[in-house]
Parts: sequence; structure tokens; C-alpha cells
Amino acid sequence: MSVKPEPASALFAGPFALATLSAPGKPHFPALVTADSQVVDLRAALRDDALTMRGLLEQWVVALPVLRELAADPGTERRPLADFRVHAPIEPRQVLQSGANYRQHVIDLHVAHRDPADDRSEEERRAEAAEIMDRRAAEDLPYMFIGLPSAITGPYDDVVLPSWAEKPDWELELAVVIGKPAYQVSVEEALEHVAGYTIANDLTDRATVFRRDMPQIGTDWLRSKNAPGFTPLGPWIVPAESIADPDDVRVTLRLNGETMQDESTKDMIFNIARMVAYASQTARLLPGDLILTGSPAGNGMHWGRLLRDGDVMEGSVTGLGVQRTRCVAEAAS
Repeated sequence: MSVKPEPASALFAGPFALATLSAPGKPHFPALVTADSQVVDLRAALRDDALTMRGLLEQWVVALPVLRELAADPGTERRPLADFRVHAPIEPRQVLQSGANYRQHVIDLHVAHRDPADDRSEEERRAEAAEIMDRRAAEDLPYMFIGLPSAITGPYDDVVLPSWAEKPDWELELAVVIGKPAYQVSVEEALEHVAGYTIANDLTDRATVFRRDMPQIGTDWLRSKNAPGFTPLGPWIVPAESIADPDDVRVTLRLNGETMQDESTKDMIFNIARMVAYASQTARLLPGDLILTGSPAGNGMHWGRLLRDGDVMEGSVTGLGVQRTRCVAEAAS
């Protein structure tokens, strides 16, 4: 079972976006989706029966003007989006994730985790945290780690909560999609390597973030973030040219209709260009790779309310559409 997609009236910014779709009983295919909810099968339009979304992104510089023409040409063969199932838009080779990247979120955490011996007022502790964040933004580096592509699922698919996950939580994020290989690029060059943007929900089991057997070794992101389906992705890849300022779009998550996260990416400590440039200093970024840019304040630990069977999460980012996923408890073995 899956949750129904967003109605046509609020698909995405710009004249077109990219998606990975399938018809009943048919294989997945890369598609161009127009703003009026029509679908162009890019295998047929580009005369490449073996074309995948990653293959399209590998020729992004050449493909983009062709996609613009296809979207504008009323003679291009099209079918209604309602005829298809929407899957995660890309199968990346690499997923890089950013943590502690929203200023207000990190300040809240700093205040919440007060040393019992610290008798200063909350206002004083917030001022200290704000100073630390400003210094970090000016002088330090992003905090990034690696996720598994196998954790990705579709934007309307059910999310299975593993029986071992004691504290499953949400983390809605803007995700960057790489369109041109990037290795040791500068901040000034970084955005030239971005094809577009999509939505990711980086689910995390808070109970397994830190190792109980050996806490001194720090975080265990493998265990806490990479269960199958723990990264709902999509629905669309919206070209970068259609998002006027990705460093100022709204990231909003609703749980069963109630707003839990609602913040602009303007609150990010490290902007998109800095994160792409930083990641490329170590990793060779490839077309289709994802960089998740961090999640704002308002996760379940903040509200004292974690995910459970039957919950429906609705995640939106300005211009990128809406994903809806239902949580389903893992069946007992």
C-alpha cells in the first residue's frame, strides 16, 4: 500500500521536472513531467530504450536544452501522470549527508543539553550557542557522513519501522542532485555541478545513534539511519534553473496533518555551494549522487513524540512538491 501523490495543482516550480515512473507490470523508466501533469517517456523521446535517470544525468549539460524543448513542444507524445506509479527519482551511487547544519536547531540542542552545573539563564546559554554557530559558519567545515543507497524508497511508499528501532524519528531535508562530476571544486564552481534538487526524509532511530557497548567511538550512522526504506526520496528532480534561491526555500514536515518542522534553508550554517565543495575535496562526486543538506528543528525528539504504526508524514520543500509516506510496523517474525 502507498499514499496517494500530490494533486496536479502543486507539482513543482518551473515548466518541467524529472521522475522515475512505471506503468502496471512494466519496468521503471525516466520521464519528463510537465507542469500540467503530463508525462513524456524519455526512452522514446530520446530514442534510447536502455536510458535510466542516472544515464540522463551523466549527459546533463547536453540533455538539459533538449529537455527544455521537449517540455515546450506540444507535439511531443504525452500521457497523464495519473497512469503511472511514482518511484524514487534516482538510484544514486553515493549518498552524502550533512548533520548539525541548521543554526536554530543546533542552538536548541546546545541549550537542551545543559551541564547540570551550569546555572546561567537560558538567554545567556542561547547567546553563547549563537556565538559558537557564527564562528563555526565563518571558520569551520561542514559535518558530513555517508548513507546507503539501499535505504532509499519512493515518495509515496510505506515506510517499514523495524522491530528493533525503539525511537524512529523524521528529518526532512533538501537534497542536492549532482549533474556533473565534481572533484576538488571551489565554492565558486560548486553550483555548476548541480543538476537539480529533490526532497529526502532521513529517518533516524535515535536509540541507536550512539553505541551502548562502546560510547567513546561516537555515532553509529549505519545502524541508526540505513534500514531499508529509511530515506523516502522525491517525488521529482526539479532542475536547478527552476529554483531561484535554494538557500532560501521552506522545509516543512507534517505528521498526521500537524506541522512539526517548518524552516527556511536560509537558516543553514553551511550553504549548498559550501557543502558540495567540501564533499568534493575528499569524494569524487558523480552524476546522480545525492547530498542531503541537514534537517531543521522540530524532529520527534524535540516534540517528545516519535514515529509509530499508522503515522502519515507529509514533507514539502518550496518548489519541489510533496511526498507522503505511511509508517507501518514491521510484522513479527
